[in-house]
Amino acid sequence: MSLPVSPAGALLAIVIMALVTYLTRAGGVLVMSRVPIGPRVERFINAMAGSVLVAVITPMAVHGDWAARLALVATLGVMLATRKPLPAIGAGILTAALWRLW
Repeated sequence: MSLPVSPAGALLAIVIMALVTYLTRAGGVLVMSRVPIGPRVERFINAMAGSVLVAVITPMAVHGDWAARLALVATLGVMLATRKPLPAIGAGILTAALWRLW
């Protein structure tokens, strides 16, 4: 499928992406409304969040530049030290920015 390179084509692409996003989210809610939440399902849901995080971070650690890698290390260090995500995220952003500035 190809869309024309025009404002109408861009708008159509945005509408299609919005529809797919909505259907994905609504479908997840619909499916989970019919699944009884027991201990096994709850463990799966809790593990899924970590899996998504690892799937996002791993390519950046493997294929990213040194600023990205140092930001990951800084974020991990601050998170382990403070157990608070906001300072950890701030440390990662600051590390990447300073490394790229240098």
